[in-house]
Amino acid sequence: MRVFCGIDWASDHHDVALVDADGKLVGRARIGDDAGGLQQLLELLAEHGDNPNAPIPVAIETSRGLLVARLRATGRLVYSINPMAAARYRERHTVVRKKSDHLDAMVLANILRTDADAHRPLPADSELAQAVAVLARAQQDAVWDRNQAGNKLRSHLREYFPGYLAALQPFRDGLCSPLARELLATAPTPGQAAKLTRTQLRAVLRRAGRKRGIEEEVERLHAALRVPQMRQLPLVEEAMGRQALTLLRKLDAACSSADDLAEASVESFEKHPDAEIITSFPGLGSLTGARVLAEIGDDRSRFSDAKALKAYAGSAPVTRASGKSLAVMVRRVKNQRLAAVGYVWAFASLTASPGARAHYDRRREDGDRHSSAQRNLYNRLLGCLHHCLTKRVHYDENTAFPTQTKLTLAVAA
Repeated sequence: MRVFCGIDWASDHHDVALVDADGKLVGRARIGDDAGGLQQLLELLAEHGDNPNAPIPVAIETSRGLLVARLRATGRLVYSINPMAAARYRERHTVVRKKSDHLDAMVLANILRTDADAHRPLPADSELAQAVAVLARAQQDAVWDRNQAGNKLRSHLREYFPGYLAALQPFRDGLCSPLARELLATAPTPGQAAKLTRTQLRAVLRRAGRKRGIEEEVERLHAALRVPQMRQLPLVEEAMGRQALTLLRKLDAACSSADDLAEASVESFEKHPDAEIITSFPGLGSLTGARVLAEIGDDRSRFSDAKALKAYAGSAPVTRASGKSLAVMVRRVKNQRLAAVGYVWAFASLTASPGARAHYDRRREDGDRHSSAQRNLYNRLLGCLHHCLTKRVHYDENTAFPTQTKLTLAVAA
């Protein structure tokens, strides 16, 4: 007898329902969100035929949490069902709008019974790949937090200290650079900045780690911080300086977190067997490679072909046809993290790969805008990545972007 399990997830407890192949309820329970609850669930599954050779599949409305992690560790298929999809299935069982945890668990179990092929189980990624995913996603979040903290501080400085922002223009990382943060911590107001001596500026540069061109930078900052500018009233300026120091501490914490997580992500990624193949691609370094691996994983059965990977990343367009209407549009539903690193990858490849540059230029000549041409290039690179990971070979420029002569010979043959 085939049995299917549905779990209605909550923060402190979970409702479990087991149905057979005919949709009949054969078991139910409410378990706690702890080790005892997990043991109770495993015993309930074992009572209905669960074993290592034929584990009972489970449907749940989340892909995270300790319960999901432990269920995946048992080797069973775990399906993460979108709550909106589950709500549509609920209407098959009742015409009224009643809702209960037990009913939701039964709905999830019946989804597996009737439409398991229409849903995708969570990938069977290795432990190392899952660790890389945690670190890479956390690092990406830290970068977004750093950008947000920097934007808040910049907006605040415009209100009372525009001269400081003007002095930072030669800095590559802007407010996020160690020198910019050290200088603002030393003199958070225009009055204090204008009083900085060359000796004090020299000490600021050394504390920030500057080793070259110190004297030239001292003279530049000494002059830039003394340029006349509009000022707030003295007490208001002092208060805004204190607020800037508070925002600066948040930015310092975000920068430190991003740097620490980047180092940890690279360290874990370089231990993975796929690291050499991924970083053999032009435009992919260890950090961006870790972000790519975090989203595609190392379960090669996850994507049946390159088209599936491209659709998941959002690089492949979607065709909408209805009657005589036909439109090819950008895919909006996609893995946003993979799409974000894809644009970085495609942009970096323009200078690292002659073939990628020629492909991009050809798309631009055909009328594509920059974003469209870049997305098309990313789509091409993703196809190459899927091939290389599947065949366990490194990237080859001539194979990925053959010359026109090779193409002609291939057609003639």
